[in-house]
Amino acid sequence: MSTKLQTLSEAISEHVQDGDSVLMGACLEPIIPFAGAYEILRQEKKNLTLLAPISDILLDMMIGAGAVQKVVTAWTGNVSAGLGYNYRRAVEKGIPHKIEIEDHSNFTFGLSLLAGAMGVPFLPTKSLLGTDILKSNPKLQVGKSPIGEETLVYVPALNPNVAILGVQRADETGGAHLWGNIGVSQDAALASKKVILLADEIVSKRTIESDPNRVLAPNFKVTSVVHCPAFCHPSPMQGYYKRHHEFFHDYGKETKDETGFKNWLNKWVYSVGSHEEYVALIQEFEELKIKSEVHAEKVNYAHQ
Repeated sequence: MSTKLQTLSEAISEHVQDGDSVLMGACLEPIIPFAGAYEILRQEKKNLTLLAPISDILLDMMIGAGAVQKVVTAWTGNVSAGLGYNYRRAVEKGIPHKIEIEDHSNFTFGLSLLAGAMGVPFLPTKSLLGTDILKSNPKLQVGKSPIGEETLVYVPALNPNVAILGVQRADETGGAHLWGNIGVSQDAALASKKVILLADEIVSKRTIESDPNRVLAPNFKVTSVVHCPAFCHPSPMQGYYKRHHEFFHDYGKETKDETGFKNWLNKWVYSVGSHEEYVALIQEFEELKIKSEVHAEKVNYAHQ
């Protein structure tokens, strides 16, 4: 099988187009593909629909930069500070412009991706009955079960144009290992039309095949593989990086007003030519690397 390796710039340029629906942050708070978001902004992609259960400041940053037309999500903000100031400015004041919001709970967002992965138009649930999310998201339909008398919420499928997913390691054909909190990454990979993998390490195909239970998705679902160490900074990655708490705190302080956010954006995104340059700006980078090792017990995959 031919290699799917690309640079970050090549992957974003070729596979993310203006107006696309792009899923980022499928692991919720860890392993958020910030490097992909920064490159999207550097390439000035526009009118994007961003999909995520929780992507911390990634969504807020992209909204403030003017790249977003719509968000489909369960939550947008800054976990460390509570509030995403760009998100609030866009919703309340139309700065830099108004955005559409499609509300979900974390559970129904996951259901929508599961439906997309299964190839069905919707999945039913009792969740959200009695909540105001049903008022804010008209796509969530309420009706009687076709078998029985129960009232159900019908959650429509999501099939993003592109999913940008992070993994600890991948091979050049698209096979990949992800461990720790994987969130909805597997369903996102199966539901999306294109998948860009950001990998901290590139390993042999034999390494991936040695542990099939950690494989994210079939490699034929993967469009592009990018070797991008520390792509998830400032979010954590199990076994590799700690969460950079101060970075999130500083973002909250610096983005309270438009001028502060523009200064932050220029420092960390627009004045940075590559991800490698970005990493070089992080003074605490070596301290964020996880030095200890805690291994799982051995397993035997022999079948004969």
